[in-house]
Amino acid sequence: MHYRTHTCGELRASDVGKSVTLAGWVHSIRQHGNINFVDLRDRYGRTQIVLDTDVLKDLQLRKESVIKVTGKVTKKEVPNKALLTGEIEVHVTNAELINPAEPMPIDDNASEEMRLKYRYLDIRREEVVAKLKLRHDVAMAAREYLNSHNFMEIETPILVKSTPEGARDYVVPSRVNKGKFYALPQSPQLYKQILMIAGVDRYFQLARCFRDEDLRIDRQPEHTQIDMEISFMTSSEIRDFIEGLYRHIFKKTMKYDLEKFPTFTYKEAMSRFGSDKPDIRFGLELQDVTVLAKNSTFEAFKTSEVVKCIVVDHELTRKDIDEMTNLVKIYRAKGLAYAKVADIKLESGVAKFFSESEQHELIKHLGARDKATILFVADKRKITETSLGQVRNYLRDKFDMVKKDEFKLCWIVDFPLFSWNEDEKIWEPEHHMFSMPNKEFVTDFEKRPGDVTGDLYDLAMNGFELGSGSIRVSNPELQKRIMAFIGIDEESAKEKFGFLLEAYKYGAPVHGGMGLGLDRLVALMAGTNDIREVITFPKNKNAECPMDGSPSFIDKKQMDELGLDIRK
Repeated sequence: MHYRTHTCGELRASDVGKSVTLAGWVHSIRQHGNINFVDLRDRYGRTQIVLDTDVLKDLQLRKESVIKVTGKVTKKEVPNKALLTGEIEVHVTNAELINPAEPMPIDDNASEEMRLKYRYLDIRREEVVAKLKLRHDVAMAAREYLNSHNFMEIETPILVKSTPEGARDYVVPSRVNKGKFYALPQSPQLYKQILMIAGVDRYFQLARCFRDEDLRIDRQPEHTQIDMEISFMTSSEIRDFIEGLYRHIFKKTMKYDLEKFPTFTYKEAMSRFGSDKPDIRFGLELQDVTVLAKNSTFEAFKTSEVVKCIVVDHELTRKDIDEMTNLVKIYRAKGLAYAKVADIKLESGVAKFFSESEQHELIKHLGARDKATILFVADKRKITETSLGQVRNYLRDKFDMVKKDEFKLCWIVDFPLFSWNEDEKIWEPEHHMFSMPNKEFVTDFEKRPGDVTGDLYDLAMNGFELGSGSIRVSNPELQKRIMAFIGIDEESAKEKFGFLLEAYKYGAPVHGGMGLGLDRLVALMAGTNDIREVITFPKNKNAECPMDGSPSFIDKKQMDELGLDIRK
């Protein structure tokens, strides 16, 4: 005997005449005379059930109460095309109240904080559980693809040694070894490299990663990545393989065929799109007009390293110009100049700084059409490109230049291996210190760090970074050189990474891999930029969980056992 014979999303016209038992939550109640129509809901869908008033009165039913009903499936006179079960209804002969529900503390208009506090009620909403189902489907599709290519799913430790990897570690005190701490892994980086040395040539896991950093819309204290490492593959082979993984995920979960992923160097991506994670669904590419602009009499153009612009065919208001000007200043540009095209001439803005022939030459060079607006930024190259990249995204959103259900992915390669920290006056790894320099820089990277590119590759989709990877340093002497260059001396290297350097002594394969953000991927597939929407129990902007009250204080006994004291 079954507790229920069907789910609330299962019955169809072919089931008419059957006696069935359903269980679920009361989604809505509608009364018509002596007859009551109730939509019964579970995570699979909704079924309309019909009860007479006497039965409903005995139940003392309210919305969100949990009930169990038995009855006969009948065909509806007027089908509800909005529901998969809309051709039928169940006429109830017996009903049981399993648990009543008090009035709901949240509704569809609840604030984010209230939604997080009552997350278990929020998850009952169809759109929320649909996102969690999509997350499940994506995870299963990834596992299916990786398993079919001889990958082993291996769990790496959660309590690990604290090592410098960019963000602050979350640390866990040891009761047994007082005064010592574990860290929660920012990523399984060292352990997956150890697995390659161990001969496990194809590893993956859906890894939990923890980073103690300030939060934003696409960042949480804990996140999940599809983590993998592969031996005896070049970076281009790894990219081809991962492209196949994403094609499989989209086809399996959304029946969506991804286009071929174009590849851009870091310099090309910054030059054309003003971003190392470009949205390639639309045009508005940055154009270099440095030579032409320096012929003008505009001092800002003449004295800047580079002048770039975007040509916009849409009508822009003074308010738009002001908003974009404020935007570029956030990214350290001095300002935004503009000029409008009219009858093969420039008017307004910086037009007065160009002669008529210079205006003609500029318009021809840009291919600018009549009534277009040209937006200029002049500054150092990185500031110019980054700030104009933000203008490009502003225009995308303002004029709805992309479809929300369109997905375009691309590879970014040849990143700088090092970046200069202006505050601390030191060179730091652009990705992490275990990334291999490109071959031409291996022998003398210390002498020209600003020129060095690495065998690094990022995957971007619709303007968001999905994952980052590299070919790893598999030569222990080269690894020591890189560590020394960024300020980790031999003694510190041994203390922090001794177990990895020791392992390399015993034969290490060439290997590389990636960490691919599962939360961000699912969020974008679900049509949202907020990863909290696809995490079951996310934290708020203060890294707190309103539902369970974490983080919280612990009592003095626990503190004493751990040998800890809070400094106020």
